[in-house]
Amino acid sequence: MADLTNLYRQVIMDHYKNPLNKGLTHKEGYEFLHLNNPSCGDDMNVEVCVKDGVVTDIRHDGKGCSICCSSASVMSETLKGKSVEEALRLIEDFYLMIEGKEITEEEADDLGEAIAYTGVSQFPARIKCATLSWKAAERIIRGNSNEGK
Repeated sequence: MADLTNLYRQVIMDHYKNPLNKGLTHKEGYEFLHLNNPSCGDDMNVEVCVKDGVVTDIRHDGKGCSICCSSASVMSETLKGKSVEEALRLIEDFYLMIEGKEITEEEADDLGEAIAYTGVSQFPARIKCATLSWKAAERIIRGNSNEGK
């Protein structure tokens, strides 16, 4: 189990130090949402482009703890190229996992590198850190990006 924990830690740190899909485009066709977590200081911007029911691109930019920033990178890779329905299912599975609830082996496989955040459930104060970018992406995909601004 220690080896798996170390692997997850490595995934998180790699995405923190070398984030994928970082930087906003400000292009037409992208929806944008800014969210923050005042209790930790995390501040995240997320852009999503949905075309013909598919998440064709997803970008992020922000600052915060390693959990928040790396989770944004993993989220962008996990959701990109997925249908809206599949993206929303993956987001829901991620939330269940983060809350320490059971997910199937197939759901865990579908989450890919996002499974590295499974241990966050043991640290309730970090759940908001891990889910901030996922919540922004979810709101954009659902068409609720203007709420709460």
